[in-house]
Amino acid sequence: MEFSIKSGSPEKQRTACVVVGVFEPRKLALAGEMIDQISNHYLSDIIRRGDMEGKSGTTLMLHNVPNTLCDRVLLVGLGKEREFKDKEYRDAVRAAIKTLNESGSLEASVFLTELPVKRRDTAWKVEQAVLMAMEGLYRFDRLKSKQEEMRRPLRRIVLNVPRRTELAIGEEAAKQGQAIADGMNMAKDLGNLPGNICTPAYLAQQAQELAKTYKLKIEVLEQNDMEALKMGSLLSVARGSRQPPKLIVLHYQGNKKQKPVVLIGKGVTFDAGGISLKPAAEMDEMKYDMSGAASVLGTFKAVAQLKLPINLVGIIPATENLPDGDANKPGDIVTSMSGQTIEVLNTDAEGRLILCDALTYAERFEPEAVVDIATLTGACLIALGNHASGLFSSHDALARELLHAGEYAVDRAWHMPLWDDYQEQLKSNFADMANIGGRPGGAITAACFLSRFTKKYDWAHLDIAGTAWKSGKDKGSTGRPVALLVHFLINKCKVN
Repeated sequence: MEFSIKSGSPEKQRTACVVVGVFEPRKLALAGEMIDQISNHYLSDIIRRGDMEGKSGTTLMLHNVPNTLCDRVLLVGLGKEREFKDKEYRDAVRAAIKTLNESGSLEASVFLTELPVKRRDTAWKVEQAVLMAMEGLYRFDRLKSKQEEMRRPLRRIVLNVPRRTELAIGEEAAKQGQAIADGMNMAKDLGNLPGNICTPAYLAQQAQELAKTYKLKIEVLEQNDMEALKMGSLLSVARGSRQPPKLIVLHYQGNKKQKPVVLIGKGVTFDAGGISLKPAAEMDEMKYDMSGAASVLGTFKAVAQLKLPINLVGIIPATENLPDGDANKPGDIVTSMSGQTIEVLNTDAEGRLILCDALTYAERFEPEAVVDIATLTGACLIALGNHASGLFSSHDALARELLHAGEYAVDRAWHMPLWDDYQEQLKSNFADMANIGGRPGGAITAACFLSRFTKKYDWAHLDIAGTAWKSGKDKGSTGRPVALLVHFLINKCKVN
């Protein structure tokens, strides 16, 4: 997909389609009014007859509009003007892209980016338009024997900004949006692959290809390397699988003078729960349990494309969690790389067992900050649903940075408590800690467990169990929280 930025009059666009907005009830936005005037009120006559009310997300394609240079004009409903905010803007762009793609338009000039959105500037509107367009065009059908036939796909979008002085701002925002979308698409592709293809070795291979493309440094630690490091917690999870575990370590060096930010992504490529076996229903969705790892790789791709002046380290502990004669058993006690011992009361709480060793491994990089990303707990899904990722951190400044980035990116997180009171639930009679703390506050006690391995640096944890994928008829990976992470890193560059 090609994106370009212009500042021009809608009635002068020589293109396949011009996209303009209509507010409810039946009010043309400025670009629509300009076309309406030159076309002898062709648009307002149609609206007056009730063909387009302006309800949010509705569309109406018009052909042969008088006195225009374009082939078609697409009217997009915006909802009520006084209620037009982030969601309505994104819904309008999403609806426009869907209609354009279904109509077979090869190109379009979009004037929705000129609309005023409360508390949002041109850069935000352009970036979001690019993201919504890329989301609308995303398909994952590589594993189907016969791919669905589509009409000619949309190839070029011109996003119009209100003033010529904003052209450079728009171009930079479009470039940023494209990089984030490419990173999200990589994360989606990895998440959507089945567990028989996307194994720990496959994740390592994809990381190596990413490193080769963008000239990144990479290390892939094998089982014997992890044994030498005494990563007993991570390796205990891998014992039930025939697939050997991998510890993938990526390095992006955009500013050698600074301490690195470390991103750690949970890479359980399939999670059957181990001996504490999950119910069969919807177990297929456990191929998404490596979404944290996918988001780290997607973020690296976006950062490398943008050439951000930052040092970044990515750590991905990758394994499967399956039942086997050699698998973890409830009641087993394992020793982590940190030397702390863990009583495994539930083998399905395996994400924290692999992350804790990765968190200890991160100490060697003397990081400025560490953020781990994991589909860690069903409890977080119950607490926050599918809209917000759970954010846990005992460092308020770091938490604020992540919250701010998520708010801007519309990839939101919610700051959850991480009080010492919850640590009591992890007590064990036989080891330093248990790997679960019971049903109450399950997402919080999981974060409390991880916090015990993060004493030497500023740390935050993103629980993306509710945001990493969609279930039902739209089942698939979402690519979250790549947008949040990229904006977090962009803001880091501005501060430093």
